[in-house]
Amino acid sequence: MKDHVCLGAVMGSYGVRGEARVKSFCAEPSALGDYGPLLDDTGRTLSLTVLRPIKGGYAVRLSGVSNKEAADALRGQRLWAPRAALPALPDDEFYHSDLIGLSCVDTGGAELGRVHAVLDHGAGDLLELRSKGGSPVLVPFTQAIVPTVDLAARRIVIDPPPGLLDDDETAAD
Repeated sequence: MKDHVCLGAVMGSYGVRGEARVKSFCAEPSALGDYGPLLDDTGRTLSLTVLRPIKGGYAVRLSGVSNKEAADALRGQRLWAPRAALPALPDDEFYHSDLIGLSCVDTGGAELGRVHAVLDHGAGDLLELRSKGGSPVLVPFTQAIVPTVDLAARRIVIDPPPGLLDDDETAAD
Protein backbone atom coordinates (compact mmCIF):
# COMPACT_ATOMS: atom_id res chain seq x y z
CA MET A 1 0.00 0.00 0.00
CA LYS A 2 1.57 3.21 -1.14
CA ASP A 3 1.89 5.89 1.56
CA HIS A 4 1.13 3.34 4.30
CA VAL A 5 3.42 1.51 6.71
CA CYS A 6 2.78 -2.00 8.02
CA LEU A 7 2.53 -1.88 11.81
CA GLY A 8 1.47 -5.44 12.56
CA ALA A 9 -0.24 -8.63 11.47
CA VAL A 10 -3.24 -10.56 12.74
CA MET A 11 -2.18 -14.03 13.84
CA GLY A 12 -5.72 -15.29 14.55
CA SER A 13 -8.21 -15.27 17.37
CA TYR A 14 -7.40 -15.16 21.06
CA GLY A 15 -10.05 -16.77 23.21
CA VAL A 16 -13.72 -17.04 22.34
CA ARG A 17 -14.91 -13.43 22.81
CA GLY A 18 -13.70 -12.01 19.49
CA GLU A 19 -10.29 -10.83 20.60
CA ALA A 20 -7.49 -11.17 18.06
CA ARG A 21 -3.82 -12.04 18.53
CA VAL A 22 -1.68 -9.44 16.76
CA LYS A 23 2.07 -9.29 16.26
CA SER A 24 3.33 -5.72 16.45
CA PHE A 25 6.12 -4.43 14.20
CA CYS A 26 6.34 -1.08 16.04
CA ALA A 27 9.59 0.01 17.72
CA GLU A 28 7.52 0.19 20.90
CA PRO A 29 5.30 -2.87 20.37
CA SER A 30 2.51 -1.73 22.69
CA ALA A 31 2.09 1.47 20.63
CA LEU A 32 0.22 -0.45 17.93
CA GLY A 33 -3.06 1.20 18.85
CA ASP A 34 -1.64 4.73 18.99
CA TYR A 35 -1.85 5.52 15.27
CA GLY A 36 -5.59 5.76 14.80
CA PRO A 37 -7.66 3.49 12.59
CA LEU A 38 -5.63 0.99 10.58
CA LEU A 39 -6.29 -0.61 7.20
CA ASP A 40 -6.08 -4.34 6.53
CA ASP A 41 -4.80 -5.77 3.24
CA THR A 42 -8.26 -5.52 1.69
CA GLY A 43 -8.50 -1.79 2.50
CA ARG A 44 -11.04 -2.25 5.31
CA THR A 45 -10.66 0.28 8.14
CA LEU A 46 -10.27 -1.22 11.61
CA SER A 47 -10.07 0.55 14.95
CA LEU A 48 -7.72 -1.34 17.25
CA THR A 49 -7.54 -1.33 21.04
CA VAL A 50 -4.59 -3.09 22.68
CA LEU A 51 -5.92 -5.07 25.65
CA ARG A 52 -2.86 -6.84 27.07
CA PRO A 53 0.44 -8.46 26.12
CA ILE A 54 0.30 -12.20 25.42
CA LYS A 55 2.90 -14.71 24.29
CA GLY A 56 4.03 -13.74 20.80
CA GLY A 57 2.11 -10.47 20.57
CA TYR A 58 -0.90 -8.65 21.95
CA ALA A 59 -4.54 -9.43 22.55
CA VAL A 60 -6.50 -6.70 20.79
CA ARG A 61 -10.08 -5.72 20.13
CA LEU A 62 -10.80 -4.86 16.48
CA SER A 63 -13.88 -2.92 15.38
CA GLY A 64 -16.49 -5.10 13.76
CA VAL A 65 -15.00 -8.30 15.22
CA SER A 66 -17.31 -9.76 17.83
CA ASN A 67 -16.57 -13.49 17.86
CA LYS A 68 -13.81 -16.05 17.45
CA GLU A 69 -14.77 -16.90 13.88
CA ALA A 70 -14.55 -13.27 12.76
CA ALA A 71 -11.14 -12.90 14.42
CA ASP A 72 -9.91 -16.13 12.80
CA ALA A 73 -11.11 -14.87 9.41
CA LEU A 74 -8.57 -12.02 9.71
CA ARG A 75 -5.60 -14.37 10.20
CA GLY A 76 -2.73 -13.26 7.98
CA GLN A 77 -4.07 -9.76 7.38
CA ARG A 78 -1.42 -7.07 7.79
CA LEU A 79 -2.39 -3.84 9.52
CA TRP A 80 -1.36 -0.58 7.86
CA ALA A 81 -1.21 3.03 9.11
CA PRO A 82 -1.01 6.12 6.93
CA ARG A 83 2.59 7.29 6.70
CA ALA A 84 1.49 10.76 7.90
CA ALA A 85 0.35 9.23 11.23
CA LEU A 86 3.89 8.13 12.11
CA PRO A 87 6.26 10.40 14.00
CA ALA A 88 9.28 11.98 12.31
CA LEU A 89 12.55 10.20 13.03
CA PRO A 90 16.00 11.55 13.92
CA ASP A 91 18.48 11.83 11.03
CA ASP A 92 20.16 8.48 11.78
CA GLU A 93 16.96 6.39 12.03
CA PHE A 94 14.78 5.05 9.23
CA TYR A 95 11.50 3.26 8.76
CA HIS A 96 12.14 -0.14 7.18
CA SER A 97 9.61 0.63 4.46
CA ASP A 98 11.72 3.64 3.40
CA LEU A 99 14.78 1.42 2.85
CA ILE A 100 13.12 -1.28 0.75
CA GLY A 101 13.79 -0.74 -2.94
CA LEU A 102 16.76 1.60 -2.47
CA SER A 103 19.73 1.12 -4.78
CA CYS A 104 22.95 0.01 -3.05
CA VAL A 105 26.44 0.94 -4.22
CA ASP A 106 29.87 0.36 -2.75
CA THR A 107 32.15 3.24 -1.78
CA GLY A 108 33.52 3.29 -5.34
CA GLY A 109 30.03 3.69 -6.82
CA ALA A 110 29.70 0.14 -8.18
CA GLU A 111 26.11 -1.16 -8.18
CA LEU A 112 25.56 -3.92 -5.59
CA GLY A 113 21.81 -4.43 -5.90
CA ARG A 114 18.65 -3.22 -4.20
CA VAL A 115 17.30 -3.62 -0.69
CA HIS A 116 14.69 -6.37 -0.89
CA ALA A 117 13.91 -6.61 2.84
CA VAL A 118 15.02 -5.39 6.25
CA LEU A 119 15.31 -8.22 8.75
CA ASP A 120 15.61 -8.06 12.53
CA HIS A 121 16.68 -11.24 14.28
CA GLY A 122 17.36 -9.59 17.62
CA ALA A 123 21.04 -8.69 17.27
CA GLY A 124 20.44 -5.77 14.91
CA ASP A 125 18.92 -5.09 11.53
CA LEU A 126 20.14 -6.77 8.36
CA LEU A 127 19.59 -5.48 4.83
CA GLU A 128 18.75 -8.21 2.34
CA LEU A 129 20.30 -7.14 -0.97
CA ARG A 130 19.35 -8.69 -4.28
CA SER A 131 21.06 -8.10 -7.58
CA LYS A 132 20.05 -9.31 -11.01
CA GLY A 133 20.96 -12.98 -11.24
CA GLY A 134 22.81 -12.98 -7.93
CA SER A 135 22.08 -14.70 -4.66
CA PRO A 136 20.61 -12.62 -1.83
CA VAL A 137 23.21 -11.13 0.51
CA LEU A 138 22.62 -10.07 4.11
CA VAL A 139 24.42 -6.87 5.11
CA PRO A 140 24.56 -5.74 8.76
CA PHE A 141 22.84 -2.36 8.99
CA THR A 142 25.49 -0.61 11.07
CA GLN A 143 27.11 2.83 10.73
CA ALA A 144 30.49 1.19 9.98
CA ILE A 145 29.19 -0.94 7.07
CA VAL A 146 26.40 1.37 5.87
CA PRO A 147 27.84 4.88 6.27
CA THR A 148 25.34 6.66 3.99
CA VAL A 149 21.60 6.39 3.51
CA ASP A 150 20.34 9.06 1.12
CA LEU A 151 16.55 8.79 0.97
CA ALA A 152 16.23 11.75 -1.40
CA ALA A 153 18.57 10.11 -3.94
CA ARG A 154 17.09 6.63 -3.14
CA ARG A 155 20.62 5.30 -2.59
CA ILE A 156 22.59 3.51 0.12
CA VAL A 157 26.40 3.42 0.23
CA ILE A 158 27.87 0.22 1.65
CA ASP A 159 31.48 -0.22 2.80
CA PRO A 160 31.57 -4.02 3.05
CA PRO A 161 34.22 -5.77 5.12
CA PRO A 162 36.39 -8.23 3.15
CA GLY A 163 34.49 -11.39 2.22
CA LEU A 164 30.98 -10.05 2.81
CA LEU A 165 30.05 -9.64 -0.85
CA ASP A 166 32.42 -12.18 -2.41
CA ASP A 167 30.60 -14.70 -4.58
CA ASP A 168 30.82 -18.41 -3.73
CA GLU A 169 33.33 -19.21 -6.51
CA THR A 170 35.73 -16.49 -5.38
CA ALA A 171 35.36 -17.45 -1.71
CA ALA A 172 36.21 -21.11 -2.49
CA ASP A 173 39.51 -20.22 -4.25
